[in-house]
Amino acid sequence: MKLDSSLSAVVTGGASGLGAATAKALRDLGVKVAIFDFNPETGEKKAAEIGAVFCHVNVMDDALVDAGFAKARAANGQERILVNCAGGGVPGGGGGKTISRNRESGEIVRHTADHFERTIGLNTVGTFRCITAAAAGMLTLEPLSEDGDRGAIVNTGSVAAQDGQIGQVAYSAAKAAIAGMTLTIARDLSSEGIRVNTILPGIMATPPMLAVRERNPKVWEALNASVPFPRRLGRPEEFADLALTMLRNNYFNGQVVRLDGAIRMPPR
Repeated sequence: MKLDSSLSAVVTGGASGLGAATAKALRDLGVKVAIFDFNPETGEKKAAEIGAVFCHVNVMDDALVDAGFAKARAANGQERILVNCAGGGVPGGGGGKTISRNRESGEIVRHTADHFERTIGLNTVGTFRCITAAAAGMLTLEPLSEDGDRGAIVNTGSVAAQDGQIGQVAYSAAKAAIAGMTLTIARDLSSEGIRVNTILPGIMATPPMLAVRERNPKVWEALNASVPFPRRLGRPEEFADLALTMLRNNYFNGQVVRLDGAIRMPPR
């Protein structure tokens, strides 16, 4: 797939971090981009900065997702590219170990099913919701080449899918589900010429991690030192570069790829 001004793309979570870097990389190649994000202030600013369309979208809401795709298509035409970067931890906390004990009282505390479901809803179901909406639209397009390719989708998981740490049960499950559904969806969409791949980023220099640098420089230094090579956090631009490779290469399909500097997360 040649990435140029003849193509349109949707990037979820595109207002900051990995999504913003990917949206900019696509725009730099001339691709028409729509940014989906829950935060209208940062979303509008990023869209104006790179010449994209902003769509206020909560990926956990069917109506907002459908409205976002409608707005994006009205402005840019039917997308052939979807990059799913929306997700992360659920606001409000409530995570933690599967079962724990209160340090003071010894009370046994269960991980709440509500938080588990919301984390799955944001990351896994939100990703799947956008995949089905984008793929349905791509089916209306004619193939781009003799390969029969109509479009391509890149999802964002996490190394937590494979190296989940203590207290990450909900997040690990959500990201593992994204990795686990990649090949199945690629096979489901293969007859229609739509490719699907997933990136599992390691510790990346996104806004939440940059905030750690400001709060606790020693923790920041330890995080950098924990990466075998290069001894630093990953850059959002490096994520974007891998996403573009997955989009460009028509033989890249059904793959789950770690982008982590060879890190393997310890239990804690």
